[in-house]
Amino acid sequence: MMDQSCPGTVEPILEILDGKWMLLLLFELFNGTKRFGELRRKLQPISPKTLTDRLRLLEDKGIVTRTIYPGVPLHVEYELTESGQGLQPIFAAMWAWTQEHGAGLRNETNLKPSTGS
Repeated sequence: MMDQSCPGTVEPILEILDGKWMLLLLFELFNGTKRFGELRRKLQPISPKTLTDRLRLLEDKGIVTRTIYPGVPLHVEYELTESGQGLQPIFAAMWAWTQEHGAGLRNETNLKPSTGS
């Protein structure tokens, strides 16, 4: 049985994971440090503004670090913090659940409301 305070306790992480592109962005960062351009290519058709906004949010929350390397051209790298790496078990649990129970979710006809008879 879950603790009754659970919904309020997990709300901060749900706000992060709920944002469009966040799961895919974090998944990319689990595979190592990435430059902005790499992330943008991997996450097409994400806009540069949206990617910047998501990365800033993750940085503000202490999930991602941003390192600027001076030079021409200037480049920026993003990497998960220890706290960000701690999200991996959540992704592993979602993957495991999908493997066991997610077959019906992939079938679009199961997602449409029934018309009833």
